[in-house]
Amino acid sequence: MEVLLIRHGETAWNRVRRMQGHIDIPLNDEGQRQARALGTALSVERPAAIYSSDLQRARATAQPVADAHGMTVRHDPALRERCYGGFEGMMYEELAERFPQAFAQWRARDLHARFPAGEREAETLMEFHQRSVNAVTELVRRHQDCEEGKLVIVTHGGVLDCLYREATELAVDAARNFGIVNAAINRLRWNGQRFSLLQWADAAHLEAAGLDEIDRSHPAA
Repeated sequence: MEVLLIRHGETAWNRVRRMQGHIDIPLNDEGQRQARALGTALSVERPAAIYSSDLQRARATAQPVADAHGMTVRHDPALRERCYGGFEGMMYEELAERFPQAFAQWRARDLHARFPAGEREAETLMEFHQRSVNAVTELVRRHQDCEEGKLVIVTHGGVLDCLYREATELAVDAARNFGIVNAAINRLRWNGQRFSLLQWADAAHLEAAGLDEIDRSHPAA
């Protein structure tokens, strides 16, 4: 089965490099434009189902795709971005000043570091990776007997990071050497056992390139 894995459109916090995590930030005007362009681009596909994270930036990106096919978006909280605890809401440059040790662990992709808690308890990178891969795998298995149609999943940059690594066997703690672009189309193949990579970061449907504002040494937020 083919999986179309898509990062949500741009938000104001993406633009200024402010950590989002589980904070429910809406799309900005550019993100809304990207979502409309995505809906047009995917109008020629044949979705078996359309899923998104339950956070509004993902829901709003998925909705034009669903509208193009007269379908309903199914919202799944397991597709949320990583929870960063006390990091959430802060500018990236502020993190190094306020949490120097935790910031260094983040940049080093420490698998088991748990950042200081905020409104919510933070996930470790390994916990997040397992949640993301398990969530997408469960959705694919739910629809894998569908003979026609592709599974569309609109989620977050960190989830894309996890699935790219799963499909290419890149280590979870290895430096990121691939782009994660707002509202680009990423295609994976599920063979019943594992994922493989078909296409990554296709942004041809966007008049302007989507924003990949994240340092490649750590996951998207």
